[in-house]
Amino acid sequence: MNFNFKALLAAAGVAAFAFSPANAYEAAPAQTKPGAFIGASAGMPPPGIYMFNQVFTYQTNLVGPNAPGHFGRNIYADVQGFIFVPGWTFLGATYDALIVQPFVAAALSDPAPLNISGVFNTYLVPVELSWTKIGGTGFGVKTGLGIYVPTGTIQGPAGLGNVGSPYVTFQPELALSYLGRGWNLTAFLYEEINTANSRTNYTTGDIFHADFTATYTIGKWTFGPVAYYAAQVSDDKCPIGVCTIFHPTATLLNAQRYQQFAIGGLVEYNFGPASFSVWATQDVVAKASNSAAVAAGLPDQSLISRGMTVFATLSYALWNPPAPPAAPMFHK
Repeated sequence: MNFNFKALLAAAGVAAFAFSPANAYEAAPAQTKPGAFIGASAGMPPPGIYMFNQVFTYQTNLVGPNAPGHFGRNIYADVQGFIFVPGWTFLGATYDALIVQPFVAAALSDPAPLNISGVFNTYLVPVELSWTKIGGTGFGVKTGLGIYVPTGTIQGPAGLGNVGSPYVTFQPELALSYLGRGWNLTAFLYEEINTANSRTNYTTGDIFHADFTATYTIGKWTFGPVAYYAAQVSDDKCPIGVCTIFHPTATLLNAQRYQQFAIGGLVEYNFGPASFSVWATQDVVAKASNSAAVAAGLPDQSLISRGMTVFATLSYALWNPPAPPAAPMFHK
């Protein structure tokens, strides 16, 4: 079978961002690694069951308005995912579903060295719908809903002492693509909407993502520039009561707004039965702030990551339905 890697990535592309030790307890800037949908599109693979193995490293420093000098954070993740494409259609769209399990290790260097590792929250996508070749063109649209469930390694009084998170994250998505003449021009938009931490009642604000792909395929090779943007678009919430037991200053020590923008490139080789892709990006913008802390006369302790990501994916089909038998030929 000649494996269509771009079509599979259209349905996949998820990896955990993992634990951020900055900003006291409630400090995971994103559940999904910014850029996780780089290389994806609104397309869809043919019916079957697919698997993808992803690994990435994020080598970074933590920066902010009052960052106390250099201290680094390194993250490593191994992600296993399955995609189910039963061949169903709904309103002209092709249906698929995903289950993704990340495993994460993270290390903080200065000022207090810290190493953690474990199981990240499981990511489920019960429904994705893809419309392709709209109006006979190369344009396509895909929408879906992902859910991070708190199945990870959850430790500590606040539940954030390891890479798991004691809350649910809903992630609606929208992909807009042009897939024609060898091009994959895609803007993949998604937003993280968090429930309250079940132990502290603290709620992290909504986080918007936009991943951009502009690649071209020649033969078995695909290459081109990529980029991502991520930003917190609503404030954290810390109701008086159980939340302030863990956070006496409420949200004043945590970033309430941040932005990251990164650029880089992707290269992929299609082996036929499987395909391998690597992309790398460098953060060129990374800033965070807490206007409420400044208004209260406190130093702004907001921190955010700024560094380099290297991300590799191996994708392949586990099973495809057998082709129907050829119609018999009749001769006079």
